[in-house]
Order: sequence, then structure tokens, then C-alpha cells
Amino acid sequence: TMLAVGRGTSVEVLQRVHFPHSLGLFYSAITQFAGFPGFGDEYKVMGLAAYGEPTFVRELRQVVPARPDGTFVLDLRYFRHLSEGVDMTWEDGSPEIGRIYTPALEELLGPARRPDEELTQRHKDLAASLQAVYEERFFALVRALQRRTGLPRLALAGGCAMNSLANGKLFDRTDVEDVYVQAAAGDAGTSLGAALWVQHVELGAPRGFVMEHCSWGPRYGEAEIRAALAERLPGSGGRDGAHPHGGGEIRVTAEPDEDLLCAATAAAIARGEVVGWYQGRSEWGPRALGNRSIVGDPRRADMKDILNLKIKRRESFRPFAPSILEERTAEWFTCAYPDPFMIKVYPIRPEKRPLVPAVTHVDGTGRLQTVSARANPRYWKLIRAFEVETGVPMVLNTSFNENEPIVNTPGEALDCFLRTRMDRLVLGDVVVSRT
Repeated sequence: TMLAVGRGTSVEVLQRVHFPHSLGLFYSAITQFAGFPGFGDEYKVMGLAAYGEPTFVRELRQVVPARPDGTFVLDLRYFRHLSEGVDMTWEDGSPEIGRIYTPALEELLGPARRPDEELTQRHKDLAASLQAVYEERFFALVRALQRRTGLPRLALAGGCAMNSLANGKLFDRTDVEDVYVQAAAGDAGTSLGAALWVQHVELGAPRGFVMEHCSWGPRYGEAEIRAALAERLPGSGGRDGAHPHGGGEIRVTAEPDEDLLCAATAAAIARGEVVGWYQGRSEWGPRALGNRSIVGDPRRADMKDILNLKIKRRESFRPFAPSILEERTAEWFTCAYPDPFMIKVYPIRPEKRPLVPAVTHVDGTGRLQTVSARANPRYWKLIRAFEVETGVPMVLNTSFNENEPIVNTPGEALDCFLRTRMDRLVLGDVVVSRT
């Protein structure tokens, strides 16, 4: 952990918490203990935390004791990453990290959960306690940094900066007035940080760029889209029309008028269709933010089940997120801060929660993405068309994938569409639907 102050093109490091002490490793260890061994499974425990009570706080405070200066240490009796090391495996095609915690943690907390073991209230309470203690240590760091610097603006990076629950509470639990978390705040963002360091600190170039979107990946045009259609719909030549596939028909239609395209797609979402939305450059980072997204109707209480049945097949306790018009944020959430990267959780206003049950978590919150006409004009037009259709200025947004990395190419998007029960796919100006 590094605490620093940035002024102009310089970064002054004020304090470090060195390895093996790490809030991220603390969170990962308890995530494993709760029966989630996959690399990056911490977000599952964040979702589970809303279902529990923080009954293990006293014990977990022993695992990561606080220090008077606002920092922390790990009690290494409970961890093996320093003394024994930790391996990573890919045996089932997805990465898993070797066990981080020692048997002493089971002596403190009771038996660890096996991945195939049923989730009980005890496990939910453990998740809530983990989040609560993480937030205590995180907010103590932020307050200490503020006392030392007197500065009101905070920038976060690193894997812990992806803890959207804690990020959304910063304005209530600290005195910060502005929080910036870039879209790929985990390990992938190190490449961006290194490049910016060289440009501004080593070369002295003036700063002037603020990343307001993360659409930095590849873009594919109509030629690539038509070629992918021709390959996957034999005999179609990638042309418009109805083409046989799997005992049914797939209809391909071009709609070059953007307003009509967005209006028709919004109407389909309002009818309950699950739509793949594939536009422009792919996103950089872990979130699908309107270029490689699956979108649905947030008003339908059963939309979460529909998505899991048709495509996602993920744990029932994990929430789906809303994409909302930036200018409507304060009307629907108890915040008015733009968050284009879906990296903060805020309470949905109580009177609005019954209107959007598909994106309202059990604790009344939502991990929102604010969408501006400036940063993503076509996605903004889609949501605006949905508002005209329904009166609700948001859609449900989840990543365009089925237990795999987010799709990148038109062919990958078509493959996902064809093997799942997705109703409609919008590839640029080309609409693919089932008949």
C-alpha cells in the first residue's frame, strides 16, 4: 500500500505498507475461507455481504490489527503467503490461487467452507464481517492521509480500488469531496500508471488528460461483422434476411439510422427481450460499459432469473448493475457524482426501488454506471430511448459473456448469441434476432 500526494507532474510518496502486509491479501484469504477459491472471486463475497450481519468483526480485527498512524498489519499467524508461498493453477481452465490462510484461521473462525458446500447464514455473516473490517481499515487510511495533507480529492488504484461497496461510502465516512478510480484499477492498470509516470514525471510533459471512458480496445466494422455472419450462418453470405439455424431461423437486418436503431432496441428491451449490445471499441478493464454489454429491462423483477436461465448461470446472490443517464443520477440515487466506470455502489432512493427491482440489491443499493452523451453517445441514445418508452432512465447492464472473458470480436459475440438463449444481438448497425 502506498500513500502519496500528486501535485502538477510530481508524485511525493508519503508512506508505504510493505509486503507481506496487504488489505488485498486479507480480503483474498477470507474469500478463500468462505469457499470461493477462484482468482478474482472477491466480488462474489462483496455481493454476499448484503445478506449477512457483521458478527465476526471482533475476530477479523485480530487478523488485521490497526496501527495508531491509520495503517495496518497482518497477523502472520493466520497467513502462509510469506512463510510458504502460494501457487496458482489453471487446471479447470480458470486460475485458482493456492490457499493463503493457515489452520490458525480455522481455530479462530471455525471450519472453512468447501466450494461445493451449501451457503449458510454463518457464511453470509462472515462476508458481511469481512467487508466491515476491510472498510474500517480502508477508511482509516484515507482519514490519516487527509489529516496529513489537508487535500479533499482522492485517487485510488490497485485491486482494492475495485471494492465498489467501500468506494461508494467514502463521501459519508470520510471528508473527501472527489474520488477518482480509473477503469482498470487492478494489476492491468499498472501498465497505464507506468506510461503516465514516464510521460509526466520522467519527461515532464504537462498533464491535461482525464480518462472519461475506457473504449480503447479494437473496433470492427461492417465488413468484419458480415464475414462473421457468413461463417456462422452457412449459405447466408452474411446478407440481410432470414437464415436457417438449429431448427429455427435467424433474421439479419441492417438499420443505419441510429435513432431508429436505438428506438427499436429500447422497445425490444421493454418487451422483456435480452439484448446483446456490441458497439465501437471494446472496453479496457473488467467492466462492460455499453460497448460489449448484455442489456435488459430493470423494471422486471424476474429479469435476474431470466438472465441466469438464458445466459449467465451465476450465483443467485450476485446483483446485476444499472446503466443510468448521467443527468438523471440524483433523481434515482442518493448521490449525484458521475461514475462512468461502474466502480461505486450507492443506495437507490427508497421510492424508486420498487420501479427497478432487477438492479436493486437486497440492501437497496446499486453499482451504477453513469452514461453521458459526450463519452458514449450511442449507448446514451439507447438508454434515452428506453426512458421515452418506459419512463425509466436506465437499463440493466451485464458483461457480454457466458462464463468466459468478455467478447471482443464480432465472431465471439455471434458465438455467444447462438449458443445461448439471447433474444437479439445488435452488432453496430446490424440487428440479429431469432424468429
